[in-house]
Amino acid sequence: MFEQAQTELATLRDLLRFAVSRFNAAGLCFGHGADNAWDEAVYLLLHSLHLPRDRLEPFLEARLTSAERANVLRIIQRRIDERLPAAYLTHEAWLGEYRFYVDQRVIVPRSFIAELLREQLAPWIDDPDAVQAVLDLCTGSGCLAIVAAHAFPDARIDAVDLSPAALDVARRNVADYDLAARIRLAEGNLFAAIGKQRYDLIIANPPYVNAESMATLPAEYRREPELALASGEDGLDLTRAILAGAGKHLKPHGLLVVEIGHNREQLEAAFPATPFTWLDTSAGDQYVFLLHRDELP
Repeated sequence: MFEQAQTELATLRDLLRFAVSRFNAAGLCFGHGADNAWDEAVYLLLHSLHLPRDRLEPFLEARLTSAERANVLRIIQRRIDERLPAAYLTHEAWLGEYRFYVDQRVIVPRSFIAELLREQLAPWIDDPDAVQAVLDLCTGSGCLAIVAAHAFPDARIDAVDLSPAALDVARRNVADYDLAARIRLAEGNLFAAIGKQRYDLIIANPPYVNAESMATLPAEYRREPELALASGEDGLDLTRAILAGAGKHLKPHGLLVVEIGHNREQLEAAFPATPFTWLDTSAGDQYVFLLHRDELP
């Protein structure tokens, strides 16, 4: 079938239709930047052809050279055969307007905290210029630390991860944004890496997949580091540790913001006396919570 495509398909529209058909027929799983076959195919084709990622229509009837066609078909086939998320094929992921280098050493960035940071956590932070110190736990690729550095231009950011391989990727992204003077990367297990430092804001997108879900993850998600996904039987092991340690590292007025996936019900059952504030995101108000320092359990 791919051999036929190389000789019989001519335009970008042809290749796009072919990609969507093959993705659907293969039963691919999406969720690493796109949630359907069409959007993922559009992204992969535009990226492969070095075209603007937001400009499809002007190029739909453009004919491809044989070399371009072979390159496009190669990435389509890899997406199917290897079940690699698109971000690992292109080595890039986007959070809004921010682009990050990624590979299989880090989870693919997709945090709702990024969209909250772009609004400088309003109205919970009324003076962004007063934020002087931020801690990003489980930083992975460094994406949230970098977005936080732009949201709070006077802040210094500590970004912590347990994985030295992930920190190598984060180091590359920090350098790409010329933020090495403001973002300090630290290897360690949560707060163990930062001594007695205190912060105006702690953000975390920790592992939060429970054991039952880990056992049934689609192939695309199993390509990501298990260390960045699994968090015990109920998915709350890392969140419990963050709640237990955050109080010692927040300033008196400090805020804690944590993303927990689909675990709101379990978290509220585990901490019934804790007054979680659930923040509105593009997907709803059940994925990210906020606590003031004096509200911590």
